[in-house]
Amino acid sequence: MASSSPAQTTEHVGLGIAAIVCAVFLGSVADASAKWFGTQGYMATQVVFMRYLFGLLPMAFFLYRSGFGALHTTRPGAHMFRALLGFGSIVLFFWGVTLMPLAEAMAISFTAPLFTTALSVPVLGERVGVRRWSAVGIGFVGALVVIRPGTEAFRPEAMVVIASAFVYALAMITTRRMSATETNVAMFTYTTIGAGLISAPFLLLAWQTPTLTHLALFSGFGIIEGCASFLLIIAYRNVAAAVAASFDYTSLIWGAIFGWLLWSENPDATVWIGAAIIALAGIYIARREGTAHTGPALPEREG
Repeated sequence: MASSSPAQTTEHVGLGIAAIVCAVFLGSVADASAKWFGTQGYMATQVVFMRYLFGLLPMAFFLYRSGFGALHTTRPGAHMFRALLGFGSIVLFFWGVTLMPLAEAMAISFTAPLFTTALSVPVLGERVGVRRWSAVGIGFVGALVVIRPGTEAFRPEAMVVIASAFVYALAMITTRRMSATETNVAMFTYTTIGAGLISAPFLLLAWQTPTLTHLALFSGFGIIEGCASFLLIIAYRNVAAAVAASFDYTSLIWGAIFGWLLWSENPDATVWIGAAIIALAGIYIARREGTAHTGPALPEREG
């Protein structure tokens, strides 16, 4: 008998794919924007603050659509911890993209699912079989291909992006633990507000007054990031993780396009080979986890 699960209907699969395609494009635009703001002299902490400040606009819209009842929680501490992780991962990533080519940074950032799988064993007590451990190992080999430690092509700043991926993986582990009791709107709202508050004190360390033009661009940046985050939630609600991941990795192509158009960046063949290895390992892990978990795991672009 055919399943009547909404995620398996043609309409919902189509919605999920449309959502992930739009989310990936918007997220790539936001990543390129973050790198551009860095080239204009803005510190990563100020870029993050602006992202969350103007991210309040899409947050308010989604909250209005869902109602304030969706914010009910008995775990405020967990939400704050998740917001801290979201802040840390995005600051490190925005810092990293200002130091290295965009596509290369994005390729390295996709080690996050590998870290998530590895951390799910000690943190969540999940069982990871030989196949998934092998995929994790192969994925990290791909990362080494991109980073090329010990060679003249090695970029020490790549470790900033690796750190971002690790913190992001911790955020995803926290999301898995909270998803059974917390709504998507609650996690989205509390992360936006919490991470924004966490970023505010860092403005005392480095502040550059935006021009009116830059302020307008910051507002668009925050709205785009907020919409991309929520579109990812919609995507993973309607299609299997492996399907969504297949489209998610296309952000590498967008990163290469934006990097070439804006900064004349041209990743060499080694970066593409390593990125392909990471992507294939990540997609395989998503497929295996899709059969290993009965409950939803909601990857969300943090933040």
